Amino acid sequence: MDTKLFSQLCETPGVAGREERVRALIKTSIKGLFDATRVDAMGSLICTRKPRGTSPKKPTRVLICAHMDEIGFYVRHVDEQGFIWVNPAGGFDPRNLFSRRVLVCTSKGDFVGVMNPGGKPLHISSPEERKKVPEPLEFCIDLGMKASVVKRKVRIGDFVVMHEPFLETPETFVSKAIDNRLACFAAIEAVRSIEKARGKARYHACEIVVAFTTQEEVGLRGAMAAAQSVNADLGVGLDTTLCCDTPGIPTVDRVTAFGEGAGVMVMDSSMIADQKLSDELCAVAKKRGIKHQRCILPRGGQDGAAIQRSGHGVRTTALVCGTRYIHTVTEMCSRNDLQATIDLLSAWLKQVK
Repeated sequence: MDTKLFSQLCETPGVAGREERVRALIKTSIKGLFDATRVDAMGSLICTRKPRGTSPKKPTRVLICAHMDEIGFYVRHVDEQGFIWVNPAGGFDPRNLFSRRVLVCTSKGDFVGVMNPGGKPLHISSPEERKKVPEPLEFCIDLGMKASVVKRKVRIGDFVVMHEPFLETPETFVSKAIDNRLACFAAIEAVRSIEKARGKARYHACEIVVAFTTQEEVGLRGAMAAAQSVNADLGVGLDTTLCCDTPGIPTVDRVTAFGEGAGVMVMDSSMIADQKLSDELCAVAKKRGIKHQRCILPRGGQDGAAIQRSGHGVRTTALVCGTRYIHTVTEMCSRNDLQATIDLLSAWLKQVK
């Protein structure tokens, strides 16, 4: 597993609508894996790998969507004191925004700042004031610069991401933006494993199209356009999902369990997966001894929904990797679950006829 690439993907800034740095990193990383690449009008990177070995005259076209964007902010105002006020791009729990280091990304460079809500600090606030949880729009960013300097360097529409380093432990990875750089990484690693295989193990009869999509966090927008242009026969939404096996959460709400393998998403609020495809994934996992778990997400969606609804409709499933603390700077995934996701995707692609 190329953990250096995974780290680079997670640490590279790229909010919804400003994924160009992530796209450039992926383009560099996939050399030799695909026969054709293009960037569509929405900024998604669409990569096509033709069949290897014997295949039908009109091979099955499989579209895998993995979104490049992370949740973040856009600058909406710089006040007279030089404080930066932002608009969220994606879903935030404001309880996770207090006292965060952020990176303000501008045409004049990237600047590290701190994010805090407006209002009184602990020592001079009342008990009632301390109970209030501010909304995301009530948070501002302090670059520690003079107002005149901030106004020269930062403009409306510059984007902001959380600024935290990637952490690797013997059993886990922890970072901001694991949702969904994990899926981008998994798609690359799955195709790499096919490319590096020897003899017939390298063959696949299907045409593999991987779309590294934009703007998923604000409504699956990039995947909608990509899916319409690809006109796939089968689709896979590749993403993270909730892993709520942590203290204070009932077992019934856990969605996935940490360390229990790749997730085969039966249903979320954006789509109901094609039963036959989901069963195929589970059958391949059982045959290959790949740890996996079936799961349902009550609220939330992923790019598979856009594939499913494209054209005249596409048979689609979702392959996910359970992740703790999603939409925070401490997103955590199991190394083994990630490897299982890569292995299952690779093995399933090789058996698609």
